[in-house]
Amino acid sequence: MKLPIADSAQVRAYTRHLFRLHRRPLTRIAALHTLAAIAGLAGPWLLGRLVDAVADGTTTGYVDTLIAVGAAAVLAQTVLIRFAQRSSMVFGEMVFAQLREEFIETVTSLPLSTVERAGTGDLVSRTTNDINRLQHAVRFGVPRVIVAVVTITLTVIATLIMSPLVAIAMFVGVPTMVAVVRWYLKRATPAYQRESAAYAALNGTITESVEGARTVDALRLGKRRMGRVNTDLSEAFVAEKATLRLRTILFPAVDLAFVLAPVAVLVWGGYLASNDYVTLGTVTTIVLYTYQVTGPVWELIFWVDEIQVAATSLARIVGVQLVETDRVERPAQPADEDIAARGLRYAYREGHDVLHSIDLDLAAGERLAVVGPSGAGKSTLGRMLAGIHPPTGGSVTVGGVPLVDLPLDELRGHVALVTQEHHVFVGTLADNLRLADEGADDAELLRALDAVDARGWVDALPDGLSTEVGSGGAPLTPAQAQQIALARLVLLDPHTLVLDEATSLLDPRAARHLERSLNGVLEGRTVVAIAHRLHTAHDADRVAVVDGGRISEIGPHDELVAAGGDYAALWHSWQHEQA
Repeated sequence: MKLPIADSAQVRAYTRHLFRLHRRPLTRIAALHTLAAIAGLAGPWLLGRLVDAVADGTTTGYVDTLIAVGAAAVLAQTVLIRFAQRSSMVFGEMVFAQLREEFIETVTSLPLSTVERAGTGDLVSRTTNDINRLQHAVRFGVPRVIVAVVTITLTVIATLIMSPLVAIAMFVGVPTMVAVVRWYLKRATPAYQRESAAYAALNGTITESVEGARTVDALRLGKRRMGRVNTDLSEAFVAEKATLRLRTILFPAVDLAFVLAPVAVLVWGGYLASNDYVTLGTVTTIVLYTYQVTGPVWELIFWVDEIQVAATSLARIVGVQLVETDRVERPAQPADEDIAARGLRYAYREGHDVLHSIDLDLAAGERLAVVGPSGAGKSTLGRMLAGIHPPTGGSVTVGGVPLVDLPLDELRGHVALVTQEHHVFVGTLADNLRLADEGADDAELLRALDAVDARGWVDALPDGLSTEVGSGGAPLTPAQAQQIALARLVLLDPHTLVLDEATSLLDPRAARHLERSLNGVLEGRTVVAIAHRLHTAHDADRVAVVDGGRISEIGPHDELVAAGGDYAALWHSWQHEQA
């Protein structure tokens, strides 16, 4: 499954929405650049007047006046451009800030089931490559396009006012330019979309290979992974080559049009001047205008190419907003804190259930251990009980209300999941902990750290809770990072906890010590512990054995051992390993 990509109509609608929101600064930018362009038109016009004046005979005073007016126009243009560029940069930063905030908000609220099915490569590519391409266009491209369009429009108007007869020669290269640009635009969007998709696949392959480096080494998969990387690189190369081919046709054709225009104006204007249809000064002015407009036209063509890249990236970014939600919030309040599953089914792929008609009741304050072989569906069951994914069939409720009907913020106040996966964010240790409770003071943070047996190593850090951690900060071991995740859980304070191998990164002795320390904190809460260390099952009120997506046995530890079934076999095997 890939994340959706917005179509052209959706991208245009979103762009219009952005421009409507920022209409005032956009109008200010256009007005400033218009005034600057008008001031820029004065130079060629004054030079044309000077040529005619000299040809007809003039005075030093008239020449001095024209030079003074020209100097004033240059000064005015310089001041106007300075304020116009400043407004353009502020506008670009403002729009990009809004885009970035909306995108991060959208990404962090995506259904986890969608993210997992789409894989990491596509999402990482959209949050890195596509954002980088878009920010360049927003910060520099949009203002420069406005400048180019305004300058071209005013210059063409000025030439037509000066002499329509001479001005028609300016357009000699336009048919070639229009034809080539149309040819380019027709092919550019699919070519750049292919290029972005190729880099997304490459990013995913590299990311997965790096994250799973130990597994790759252990299973001697290095050559296979390198082969996959080389295949993705080949596709990226072919895609990049295709877009490069488009540019190698576009740019020379535009250059040809630029060369033809001033030559045509000079030849045609010279003919008209020699026959007294226009003055030499008029021809001089229009030739200079033709040269002057070359820069903005070239810049416009350049940004057409860049904006094609940015539009492709924007389509991928807007596409993230098109992901349908996997739940519908409904105004309902749970009657109590009991968790119940009825006829629970789940399939990652349609028609391939990994959970089959599970019925399970969890009374408030109960501790349930979930055990079973790898791939039996234990973690999937835990995610269902935490409301991470909507069930394919059946329901999971808290106090009679389906978990997926609750707003996410309220849901996490009822049920929270901690897995062996964890993340330490860039910032202080206190900032990392306060992700679970923004209003927690230092004393509450320290109590949470005490509860997860982390107080000792935190006190040994250079600045304690104020120590910078994450990328570039004080390094934390995987076990310490997992303790931080558990401390967040303590601060979050839900009534039901789902612990999916939450102490797996600790050595067995440390894990056992931590679990005993957590007992006081977990007192009175409902706990679902998915574990491979069976001492957790020994301490639970009940044990559920999951096999083949079904609960094959459930009951207290002693009863299941006495029954001599699957759990008894697991228990005796585990005891033998420990011995």
